[in-house]
Amino acid sequence: MTSIHGAAHVYRGHVFHIAGSPTVSEARRHLVSLPGGALVTREGQVAWVGDFDLLPREFAGVPVTDNRGGFILPGFVDTHLHFPQTYSTDAYGGGQLLEWLDNCVFPAESRLADPEFGARIAQDFTRRRIAAGTTSALVFGSAFPDAQDALFAESERAGLRLVSGRGIQTIGSESSRALLTGEAEALDLVTAEIDRWHAVDTGDPATALLQVAVVPRFSLSVTPTTLAGLGELYDHVRGRGVYFHSHLNENNRPGTGEIDAVKAIYRVDNYLDTYDGRFLPGSVRGGSSLLGRRSILAHAVHCEDAELARLAETGTSVAHCPTSQQFLGSGTMPWLRTTGFGVNVAIGSDIGAGDEWLVSRVLNDCFKVHLSEPGDAGLSIDPAALLFTGTLAGARALDMEARFGNFDVGKDADFLLIEPDRWEPLASVLERGIRADDVEMATDQTLFALLLALRQPAITGVFVRGRQVVAPEPDDQSQAAARVTGRPERA
Repeated sequence: MTSIHGAAHVYRGHVFHIAGSPTVSEARRHLVSLPGGALVTREGQVAWVGDFDLLPREFAGVPVTDNRGGFILPGFVDTHLHFPQTYSTDAYGGGQLLEWLDNCVFPAESRLADPEFGARIAQDFTRRRIAAGTTSALVFGSAFPDAQDALFAESERAGLRLVSGRGIQTIGSESSRALLTGEAEALDLVTAEIDRWHAVDTGDPATALLQVAVVPRFSLSVTPTTLAGLGELYDHVRGRGVYFHSHLNENNRPGTGEIDAVKAIYRVDNYLDTYDGRFLPGSVRGGSSLLGRRSILAHAVHCEDAELARLAETGTSVAHCPTSQQFLGSGTMPWLRTTGFGVNVAIGSDIGAGDEWLVSRVLNDCFKVHLSEPGDAGLSIDPAALLFTGTLAGARALDMEARFGNFDVGKDADFLLIEPDRWEPLASVLERGIRADDVEMATDQTLFALLLALRQPAITGVFVRGRQVVAPEPDDQSQAAARVTGRPERA
């Protein structure tokens, strides 16, 4: 099934994607459904998409992969998950956010100080991404450079898209001690990671598969001095396409939760001010803003109106993580209110507070939690909007919408082949479920069933730039560590 990079190839199946560049509210009008469809790739890009019976003559005789009875979707984009928490899904004994970090996460992440363990977890993380069809991901990284090198090396080896940055912590509790660095050292490590890995594969952030982000864990893990240094650093690297990523307004437990703690320590008007360069008491400016088109903040469950307006104004996106928000009792990001301000909302699995690697499973939770929002805030998100949130909105959040996220001609061919017969419950829902006589409603019903009932075994082909990505067999840990740490430095 693997196509030769550079050669044309035709893939037959039911094609679904969100064409063009709509907002989430416009996604349904941009939904393309081609039951007898074909996707043509050439030189790693989408060369044509349409009904197979209308295939242009120039593609006659081109090799064909016949996936009829199955589906072709854009690759999933996960805009928030934690590499060091690969083995921490469903961790028990934590409670809500701050206690869970202390009791479950910081001890687990400290294990990545061992290069061999870091190499092993990087392999398993990469394999899980491939199995879930996550072709592009914004990944909260490890505090340890060897582990981060392993993550980038395994992603490069597999041919996946990756944006990641080491988790920055300069202050913290006793359980996080192994993850902490001095403030000057933190800046040096971030700079070194950018120089080593950012756009290393092509030299151009507009086309690179591997890119780096500046990633403080959250405002409680750093000081005003750290934030000032990160702002100055980001001023120098923003033009190189470097990203910014962190957490925002996740836990609102009165008095002792994350948001009240941030406001008490920084004495700011709102949480977002700390990332907007206004981290001195009274929200006085103390440095440069970290917000912008390549900035993505996870959660945003409890934002004030002023914060949502500022996110929209700066083009900063939100990584919505409904699965993990349930696990930690954080609440539900208000969908209508957030998108109503014009904020781009993408989806995040938030592994490991989230326990679903498959983006469509997180979209399943997304549908359920917003249907349950109280009063006029509740809504039934249509399946096109769900597909948009798990694909094109993620590409937009990464400022890479021109490269991937749908099947517009000329974009990189990042896509999934889905064979429902590989997961019997999915096949039976699609084959025997009730469908309306109205064609448009029947299409919605089919896409909805596909997204909500999909499981990993039915994903039989994962492609990035037209090349099939295959999960490598695990290496011996010491060999993997040697391969990673032996990578030459960039000139």
